[in-house]
Amino acid sequence: MKTSLDIPEKELMDVMRFTKAKTKRDAIVTAVREYNQRKRMAALVKYAGSSTTFMTIEDLMKMRQAQ
Repeated sequence: MKTSLDIPEKELMDVMRFTKAKTKRDAIVTAVREYNQRKRMAALVKYAGSSTTFMTIEDLMKMRQAQ
């Protein structure tokens, strides 16, 4: 998708440096991809430790001894 944006030059150069991108497009695509990934992970964190379907340590030890 082609889009015209006015990105401050210093910010764009920082993104290129941090991402080690050779082109402005690669730097922006990498930055957007990483941002989206962080947001997805943050959305999943709220579910961490909330499942009741996992086995307990005791269940795991019993299962291992049975084998």
